[in-house]
Amino acid sequence: MTKELRRLSIVMLFMFIALFAASSWIQVVEADSLAQNSHNKRTRLDSYEIQRGSIIVDGVAIATSVPSDDQYQFQRVYSDAPMWEPVTGWFNPALGSATGIEEAMNADLSGTGSNAFLAEVERILSGQPQRGFSVELSLNTAAQQAAYDALQGYQGAVVAIEPATGRILAMVSTPGFDTNLLASHDADAANATYDQLESDPTKPLSNRAIRGDLNPPGSTFKLITAAAAYASGEWTPDSTLPNPARYTLPGSSNTVSNAWGGTCGSGDTVTIAEAIRLSCNIPMAELAVELGDERIREMAEKFGFNKSFSTPLESTPSSYPRALDDAQTALSGFGQGQVTSTPLQIAMLAAGIANDGVVMNPQMVDAVIGNDLSVIRSFENSEFGRAMEATTADQITASMVASVSTGAAQGARIDGIDVAGKTGTAENGNRPHTLWFTGFAPADDPAVAVAVVVEDGGGQGQSGSGDTIAAPIAKKVIEAVLGR
Repeated sequence: MTKELRRLSIVMLFMFIALFAASSWIQVVEADSLAQNSHNKRTRLDSYEIQRGSIIVDGVAIATSVPSDDQYQFQRVYSDAPMWEPVTGWFNPALGSATGIEEAMNADLSGTGSNAFLAEVERILSGQPQRGFSVELSLNTAAQQAAYDALQGYQGAVVAIEPATGRILAMVSTPGFDTNLLASHDADAANATYDQLESDPTKPLSNRAIRGDLNPPGSTFKLITAAAAYASGEWTPDSTLPNPARYTLPGSSNTVSNAWGGTCGSGDTVTIAEAIRLSCNIPMAELAVELGDERIREMAEKFGFNKSFSTPLESTPSSYPRALDDAQTALSGFGQGQVTSTPLQIAMLAAGIANDGVVMNPQMVDAVIGNDLSVIRSFENSEFGRAMEATTADQITASMVASVSTGAAQGARIDGIDVAGKTGTAENGNRPHTLWFTGFAPADDPAVAVAVVVEDGGGQGQSGSGDTIAAPIAKKVIEAVLGR
């Protein structure tokens, strides 16, 4: 063999190896992503022949597919659609669109993912029609119903979490809408409905639980300020701070006050624990300046701020900005200024405190179920990280219990159960307040952590409060989970 032929053979060998590697990569590694690509018309057309799997909660299907007499062969149907829409989203083959769990778990539901390969082989061998896999969610029907009912008439959201696992028990956003209208195979009708919803000033298409226009968390953020202080070793719940009726922000002529305009109790000083119980702004602003924005941000990030979570629905990151000046740091101490949050994040805050300082990754899918009811794959609980030591969590819990029993969060009291809670009434300039509550119960053996946000002042302008509107909503969700 001549030298030239040998070189040509080597080049062709390398070309063959490269072609083999590239084709293997496409067929094995990228197969799932290519199959789920919205521009993959072949996969989309093939999926019409497959009856889409159900979405299941507590053993009951909340989304199913029934035969239709058009080219798409199956019509998606949602039960109690407005209540479940922040979770299920919708699936519409006529528009090639999907949202929510329908989008996030499409590979399994449609039977087009890699997990469905064996099912496809079985279908070919048996001659039976293929069906997509079902998806079993972690949600609690009673909690979802309680949250949905309690939010009627409000623009708001509820997220409830099982503290020890991170499993989401409820996710509601109001006002809702009927996802069946957006699943219609009449593309013109579906588009008209979408346009109407998109133009609605109450923003029903926004999932306020995890996305949308984020709100300042108000006094619920005081729990993070306190956690940062206790974790530093320089402060305890009994540490005292000056107790004026007005506080001038550092480097500014602007002043802030407590919600009622007076001091936090009657003394010249006030403890951190008492400031949390009564939900006082000024001591927490003073404490935030002493701590500095870096330590507060580090604690906030230990609970998940500045990070998106996939439940598998993607959340908008809650925000604690970098390099705040002292005035903005003071405002952040009681959840104002540039701090913003989702209800999911505030529920994670309460759940982390309830779980002895360990924050779990939130998730709402328990398992993918095959047609023979076998578990195709299950989803394990996972830790996001430890935010604080258990002793610190206990100190904060004690103040939260006191807030519900005798303090600023009594709207969440439940007879015979110790509820740990914290309200928030966040200012939005001249606009109505944003109303918050977060907490967990039972305080000594937490089964549920919940966050509630009510926007637009709950229809009461700047006179509504987290205790009178948000806390009673949380109470009903907690009672539902506990079977009260």
